[in-house]
Amino acid sequence: MANTILIGMQWGDEGKGKIIDVLTARADIVVRSQGGNNAGHTVIYRGVKYVLHLIPSGILRRGKICVIGNGVVIDPVALVGEIDGLRKLGVKIDKNLLVSDCAHLVLPYHRILDEQRELRRGRIGTTKRGIGPAYGDKAARTGLRMSDLTQPIVFSKKLQAKVIENNRILQALGARPISFREVNETYLAAGKKLRSFVTNTVVYLHRAIERDKEILFEGAQGTFLDIDHGTYPYVTSSNTTAGGACTGTGVPPHRMDRVVGVMKAYSTRVGEGALPTEDDELTQTLHNLGREFGATTGRKRRCGWFDAVATRYARMINGIDEIAITNLDGLDHVDPIRVCVAYRLNGKPVDVPPCDASQLANCEPIYKQVRGWNTPTHSARKFSQLPPAARKYVRYISELTGAKLSMVSVGPARGEIIVL
Repeated sequence: MANTILIGMQWGDEGKGKIIDVLTARADIVVRSQGGNNAGHTVIYRGVKYVLHLIPSGILRRGKICVIGNGVVIDPVALVGEIDGLRKLGVKIDKNLLVSDCAHLVLPYHRILDEQRELRRGRIGTTKRGIGPAYGDKAARTGLRMSDLTQPIVFSKKLQAKVIENNRILQALGARPISFREVNETYLAAGKKLRSFVTNTVVYLHRAIERDKEILFEGAQGTFLDIDHGTYPYVTSSNTTAGGACTGTGVPPHRMDRVVGVMKAYSTRVGEGALPTEDDELTQTLHNLGREFGATTGRKRRCGWFDAVATRYARMINGIDEIAITNLDGLDHVDPIRVCVAYRLNGKPVDVPPCDASQLANCEPIYKQVRGWNTPTHSARKFSQLPPAARKYVRYISELTGAKLSMVSVGPARGEIIVL
């Protein structure tokens, strides 16, 4: 498998957690490179549902090393809670988890600022987990890092200055100030529990590469939530595209061997921002099936038809070599099925998504209609076992995207996968 970057090709929630879990079977190390606990990967194994927010999905397989890289922003209290929750489910976590000493911290004032800004500036659709403000502090060079948390005196001194500064801002916004003493005690306690995991992960990964270990770089969110290439301003605050795997881990581009893109057989989005192929009837159909609710927030996802304009652009940005199509079973009883092959903007055809959010919102999808298959697919384990119309559909959207089809997921469980 060599070194593989796995990327979401849409607006997040593409089912990456399951595909990562499948690919992890051949990997030695699984690395998370960006985002925070605003992301959620869901894996169902032996009837147990695991929802992971900060810890890479590889933690669910024995003998794998999981790394949280320098590009991730970490809420230490949330991370401790996730570790404790997984241990209660029988997941072993000790020397199989490493956390970058350079990763920045998410602190309570970040969460309150996130919420206040959402209320005042107009909805972006943030999860209110403090991710944006934490990345803001990182860019402003005023953030606290995991290395600070492992040094109690250093951490407390820096935290006190940040609490004083942010309390002034919170008071100006009409929000309650936070207690330095409470935050300091709570976070130092979390830091004590995490200290044994914290290390220089850049050095660890380079030494692993020298030993020919196979590494899987686990993306969070999706291409069109990327701070640079996404549907700005309705994006997250990190680089969710393939380049983020390099800057978020310290592994250079020439050490990457392939990029795998994950996309649903249709389109979904949580929160605000344009979704050109959004369709109320399809949304209601999927919600009635109990599908398309956020793993992190439980929010209903907006749903639409497959958007080949978006996925073609995602393939270009990420250098995607092959794709995994998920949630094919969501369309088992949808007939006919529509596929967006281009947009129309101001009467003219458009074959790439406009950078401007208002222009994207005004794009009209140009559809081609294909036949549905009207039969369950979840029991298929070979490509030949899929209904002919389903095989034709996934080949068609793979062709439109311009990347080789390598996997098709037909259900949420680990075994409900077809590997081509």
